[in-house]
This record gives sequence, C-alpha cells and structure tokens, in this order.
Amino acid sequence: MTDPIYAIGDIHGQLSKLEDALALIEADGGAGAPVVFLGDYVDRGPNSRGVIDLLSKGQAEGRNWTFLKGNHDRMMEWYLENPPRHDPYMLVGYHWMHDRIGGRETVASYGVKKVEGRRMFDLADEIRAQVPTSHAQFLRDLKLSHHVGDLFFAHAGIRPGVALDAQSETDLLWIRQEFHDDSRDHGALIVHGHTPVDYAQHYGNRVNLDSGAGYGRKVTAALFLGDDVFELTRKGRVRLV
Repeated sequence: MTDPIYAIGDIHGQLSKLEDALALIEADGGAGAPVVFLGDYVDRGPNSRGVIDLLSKGQAEGRNWTFLKGNHDRMMEWYLENPPRHDPYMLVGYHWMHDRIGGRETVASYGVKKVEGRRMFDLADEIRAQVPTSHAQFLRDLKLSHHVGDLFFAHAGIRPGVALDAQSETDLLWIRQEFHDDSRDHGALIVHGHTPVDYAQHYGNRVNLDSGAGYGRKVTAALFLGDDVFELTRKGRVRLV
C-alpha cells in the first residue's frame, strides 16, 4: 500500500484533544486523505456530545472518514435501546453508569445530571429523550473493522488464529491479553486502541494508538505510509519502530 491513510485513537469525550489531532492531520497535508477513527468516542471525558457532533458533521460534509465502533460506544448504543441492554462481557458489578466506566460523564454532556437513586428504566427514558436521533443512528452505523491493503483496523484487536474476515464482534471490541501476547504475523498490520499506553507504540505485528485520552492524556493521530508508521506531533512526524 502506498497511498497515505491516517488513524485517530480513542477519544473518550475529549473534544478539544480531538480537534488538536485533526489539526495535526491538516498540518501534515492530510486534508482530503482517508482517516480511520478507532472508536471509543464517548465516556470519561467532559464532552461526548460535542465529539459526536463534530464527527457527524464531518460525515455529513462527505469527509473521507471511517468510524469504527468501540466497546464504550456499544455500551451507549445498547443503553439507548428500549428496554436498555447490558453488555454481558463486563465484569460482574460493572455497568455503563459505574464510576469507572464513564457513562455518567457522557449523559451529563447531554444534560442528564442526576443518576443516583434512579430506576434504570426511568433514567434510560430521560437519556433517550435527550440524545438526538442522529447521534443514536451514528452509534448504530459504526463499523466493526476496516481492512485496506496490508492494514487491518479494529478497536480492540483480533483473535489470533482466526481469519480477519471471521472475527467476532466481541473480540473486535473487547479483546486484550490474548491478542497482546501473540507475536505472530496476523496477515496484516493490526491497528487498534482500547488499551491505554503512555504513547503510541509499534509492536511489529500491531500498532496501539490509545494514548489515554480517557484519563486526560492526548488523542493520538498517526500516518500510515507504505511500510512506515508515523505519530503526528506539533514538531512533525515521528516514526514508530
């Protein structure tokens, strides 16, 4: 593959940090180039609504943007169903409104401030009333993966030993250790987020672009050009090796 393609890691409601990442792509000459967003647009950060507004606007303007679904995006999507649906992959005792998950911050960005002491059905009714229909549709339309040339983009990663076109939704959104610990060639370079690291890292068979925006760190933008991978910074491209 020789055509440039950009990717943006987990955003987690950090609108200003997303704007910074998009500005780096523009400064790199990437206006009009394809950009793949790796998912987790919502939760933990202060402005999930603003993030979806920005991305939806770009989509409506016909930008060459591909949006993947993250596990947090699916949590929100399922909570908006009637009745709301819980993700069974989560640990026992965890749910979208759990302090460590970030759903509270997301619904607050839509004007839903009171969560404690409420019935789930009542809270879900208010959230559905506040979330624009276009935002709910945006979540439903998110892709699970994107394969172009020798690059395979997925939010969390893949199940090693399973064909790329046969991956399960749960693995694409949730897998961690089984994928991280496998050093074999997967038939494509896997580009993912989901697991926060201090900075973007290239492991040979995979590239992790989740630099911890959910915990207040930056949103990472990267360029894939031929066999080279570059993180975009204010000082220019930095090759990941």
